[in-house]
Amino acid sequence: MSRSFFIQTVGCQMNVLDSELLAAELCRHGHETAESLRCADIVLFNTCSVREHAEEKIYSALGRLKNAKDYNPRKIIGVVGCMAQKDGQLIFRRAPHVDLVVGPGRFHRLPELLDAVAKGRGPCLDVSLDRADGDKRAVRESFVPFTPWRDGPVRAAPHQAMVRIMSGCNQFCSYCVVPGVRGPEQSRPAVEIIDEIRRLADGECLEITLLGQTVNSYKDVSGRKTIVLADLLEMIDAVEGLRRVKFVTNHPRFMTGALLEAVRDLPKVSPYLHVPAQSGSDSVLRRMKRGYDAAAYREMIDRIRLTIPGAAVTSDFIVGFCGETEEDFQRTADLVRSARFKNSFIFKYSPRPNTKAAELYADDVPDSVKRRRNNELLAIQNAVSLEDNRPYEGRTVEILVEGPSKTARKRNDGSSQLVGRTACDRIVVFHGPRELIGRIIPVRIDKVDAFTLFGSYGNSMNAG
Repeated sequence: MSRSFFIQTVGCQMNVLDSELLAAELCRHGHETAESLRCADIVLFNTCSVREHAEEKIYSALGRLKNAKDYNPRKIIGVVGCMAQKDGQLIFRRAPHVDLVVGPGRFHRLPELLDAVAKGRGPCLDVSLDRADGDKRAVRESFVPFTPWRDGPVRAAPHQAMVRIMSGCNQFCSYCVVPGVRGPEQSRPAVEIIDEIRRLADGECLEITLLGQTVNSYKDVSGRKTIVLADLLEMIDAVEGLRRVKFVTNHPRFMTGALLEAVRDLPKVSPYLHVPAQSGSDSVLRRMKRGYDAAAYREMIDRIRLTIPGAAVTSDFIVGFCGETEEDFQRTADLVRSARFKNSFIFKYSPRPNTKAAELYADDVPDSVKRRRNNELLAIQNAVSLEDNRPYEGRTVEILVEGPSKTARKRNDGSSQLVGRTACDRIVVFHGPRELIGRIIPVRIDKVDAFTLFGSYGNSMNAG
């Protein structure tokens, strides 16, 4: 029986991709997308567990749906993704009107589980093994890779696509739940990845973003020759029709010379690297179990600048981690000043259940101090970003036009303000006809701020 579904997504690009893949799978089983949560027969919350705030948003949303479930008992409500894997039965206890809970390693069973719920066999729970509840092989096999083919309509834009090249994580940073909720690291065979990318390119996709929790640790050992990320990029660069390739998220420990040379030498690979540092303090990095010190991170930045002049590097930082002193924080601030990141994503530390940090260390930095450090680090980064964006004024850059800008989408009035990105991932806003969406075009930059380049296209480029 065909039903309409709506997926609400919280979290990272990996979750966005998961939602696209789930939508494709449900459509393949005869279901249809709904325009809103309210009118959908099936409502799925694809969830994130990296921060407590994201989880509480989901529980609040579930609470608001209780009346809708009372009004229409046939409405199916599901929680899927990382929070589903982490909380399991707790979700049913906190929200008894939920019908199914499915972890990311069990997505392949979602259509089957939805049918079971519709036939009155719910509630249904399907999550992978905890890493402590079985041997390595059993745990690995319980996290089934999920990479069904996506038709164009389920993607946000036909000219862009995300492609998962690996899943899971083996790094076990002390603050992070990902190894538990996403399972052991598993790399997809390169031949499978290339086939997917060729099909995307045949469908007029110009840009792909390769995804992995530690994408630069990719290693395909399924054939006679081991294929690492640098090799995979060379294979992707040869795909006809494709224009740009990006990859996230990188770990500093796997930023090899061969990978940097591939970024430098392969014309389709964007000179953009997202490499989270998390802290500039050695003592904090040790407690985080990041596997490098600040000197090693700075040395990696130097290698990037030497090998790929003009590369855009972005980072992540956690402020207020357990035991972080003011001196520790100032070392992080110094790293942000000296590394000159294009931008940084800065978060206040919040303890996560079943992590080593929550088990071993007190969350001893007051929230007021976390907020102050967050704001200070953001101000430092914004000053660096503005200074590094200023040389773009008066220059002409090539951008891939992604669609209407946020302002145009909010107004919903047919505004001609569009947004695109340079090869080094800088955001450009300009006015132009919507027929430009999905094209790579030249835009002259007229002014900048810390976050955005503002430009002119076409006849306006020659005005004045």
